[in-house]
Amino acid sequence: MDNFDSNLAFLDKLPIVETFHSVQGEGTWMGANAFFIRLAGCDVGCSWCDTKISWNIKRHPSIAIADLVQQAITANPAIVVITGGEPLMHNLTELTKQLKEKGMRVHLETSGSHSFSGHFDWVTFSPKQFKHPHNSIYGEANELKVVVKEHSDLAWAEAQAAKVASTVIKYLQPEWETPSSKHLVMQYVLEHSDWRVSLQTHKLLGVR
Repeated sequence: MDNFDSNLAFLDKLPIVETFHSVQGEGTWMGANAFFIRLAGCDVGCSWCDTKISWNIKRHPSIAIADLVQQAITANPAIVVITGGEPLMHNLTELTKQLKEKGMRVHLETSGSHSFSGHFDWVTFSPKQFKHPHNSIYGEANELKVVVKEHSDLAWAEAQAAKVASTVIKYLQPEWETPSSKHLVMQYVLEHSDWRVSLQTHKLLGVR
């Protein structure tokens, strides 16, 4: 079994880095009122990751799913975004079930590096070369978002795009700390009309 399964002992809890109410900063739902649930734990190891604080699962508390659902209800967002870390390290079935029972629209942000679980209205699939995706993710994606740092990332993006449905919206996102990546992405999108540019607008706005 390739999923991290510490949650099996605590079916009513998940390890949480933080929860917060903001706007979705990236992709198709950019600008939407969003409540974020950031799960702890990641074994992908992106060198440019901006949430390395999430990697070590032992540094973060386990919080009852019922409490997470209540926080989301109180925020009253348009969408609830489950992110990480790598959220698919955990079984997300119970969390998403309870959120949807309360009428929430539930989104997932994942590298797809572990087998798929949960019930989602929207899945943002952001594959990483550091740990290749599990095959179960490709049929679940609604949007494909590939972070581009260097030219080789564009070939990776095309290889991943070939595995998802033709209806999936495809984004290239410049790596925030690499100025040259912006030119790479812009030029590629201008030459390949099936791709779009994704920006981390929350960083431009100075919000979480």
